[in-house]
Formats: sequence, structure tokens, C-alpha cells
Amino acid sequence: MTATCWVLKMRDTEVRAADSLANERTYLAYVRTALAFIAFGFVVARFALFSREISVVAHINVPHAGTSRFFGVAMVVTGIVVAMVGGIRYAATDYALRQGRTRPLSSALAYAGALLIAVIGAVIAAELFRF
Repeated sequence: MTATCWVLKMRDTEVRAADSLANERTYLAYVRTALAFIAFGFVVARFALFSREISVVAHINVPHAGTSRFFGVAMVVTGIVVAMVGGIRYAATDYALRQGRTRPLSSALAYAGALLIAVIGAVIAAELFRF
């Protein structure tokens, strides 16, 4: 069965409450993920400021912290994008359910999300190995 088969009509009845509630739970998962990205980005960006202040107090030389600031801002922007994708996916799925159809996640979006997580992990690992 191909992915396009899932877009075909599911049933001729009304939308079940379980379907709407599952869509809302998925939307809330997008919101939690977006907030985590934003909060983590803020912490990473502020770590540069913290390490600079500690280096002044401890009289030590800390490597340039431009990566932390750049990566933190990138994480905040990613959180904003995740929030937008979640809202769009919620609305599209809600509309499809009311039409008696399903709206699966596209493979391209799934691959993009996995690639984003892999890049974030690689950058964090590289930064941890630098120190």
C-alpha cells in the first residue's frame, strides 16, 4: 500500500472525538518541542556570556564563544519554525478529518526533521570535544 492510499476517504461518518483529540495531542507535542528548542537556544546563547564572565573572574582565557551565540539563535529560530509547522499541520489535519480523510506527514518533512536533529547533535558533539 502506498502513502497516497492514506489520503483516500476513510469513512462516511462524522469525525470521531478520538481523532480530534489525537490531533490536538499531536499539536501540543509540536508546541512542547518548539518551546524546548527556544528555551535550549536561549540557554546555549547565554552560555557564551556566562563563560566570558567566569573567565574574567577566574583570570583564564576561554575560547571564542561565537559558536554558542550563533547556535543558540539557530535553535530559537528552529523552535519558531517547529511551532509554525505544528500549527499548519494541526489545521491541515483538522480540515482533512472533517472531510473524512487523513493527512499523513510527508516523507520529505520527516526526513528534514531527522536531518535537523542529526545536525544539532553533531554540532553539540563537536563543541563538547573542543573543550
